[in-house]
Amino acid sequence: MRDSLTFFSPLEQFEIVSLIPISIFNFNISVTNSTLFICISIFICLSWISLSFYKNLIIPSHWQLLKENFYDLTANVVRDNLGSKGEVYFPFIFTLHLFLLFCNLIGMVPYSFTVTSHIIFTFSLALLIFIGINIIGFKTHGLLFFSLFLPRGVPLIIVPLLITIEFLSYIVKVFTLSIRLFANMTSGHTLLKIIAGFAWTMLSAGGLLAFFHVIPLLLLLALIGLELAIAGLQAYVFTLLTCIYLNDVLDLH
Repeated sequence: MRDSLTFFSPLEQFEIVSLIPISIFNFNISVTNSTLFICISIFICLSWISLSFYKNLIIPSHWQLLKENFYDLTANVVRDNLGSKGEVYFPFIFTLHLFLLFCNLIGMVPYSFTVTSHIIFTFSLALLIFIGINIIGFKTHGLLFFSLFLPRGVPLIIVPLLITIEFLSYIVKVFTLSIRLFANMTSGHTLLKIIAGFAWTMLSAGGLLAFFHVIPLLLLLALIGLELAIAGLQAYVFTLLTCIYLNDVLDLH
């Protein structure tokens, strides 16, 4: 039996648990709780979209209105950062935004799992996006794509140094994109678990402490509202930065 310290650990909620162990040629491809909640997120995304399109009316229903507002929000991000050339990438940007939003929100449900709180997930997603963006850049500009690392009018003597700096700053985008989402979701959920555990400890102690457990409980409710806002904001920021990075390779800024 696990001791009370381990049981109430705020990091326990991030543990990846194998649900269906599968091993092929010594490769572990087991179905985990992370896999399960990724599939749940995808299913809810598809269900929400299907529900939004069900019996569309001139005067929109609540579901239809919510979908249209989300669509407009994503369309504005693409339009403001990519212009007309971004229309072809809109389906991917919209899907990315919606998927991350539901992954973050599902993680707020008690006893669920937040897949975006793991760096391996956010880094893999950011790396795939980074690779795709570079493929688009090479396909659009060819070898001229490398001019992204060398601005015009630079003195020849500092060209090697500038190329190194530009290349490193370009590569670090993968890490900033992934770490920002991972860090915000992990820190927020950890804080909620700590305050919830503190309130429960005060209540269990009885006496005067049990009366004052209302204070951390009210703080917890306020932080839950803040964390819900952060869940939506981080999905938006990830999508926004993806559009900005894509625009850089299309216009060679």
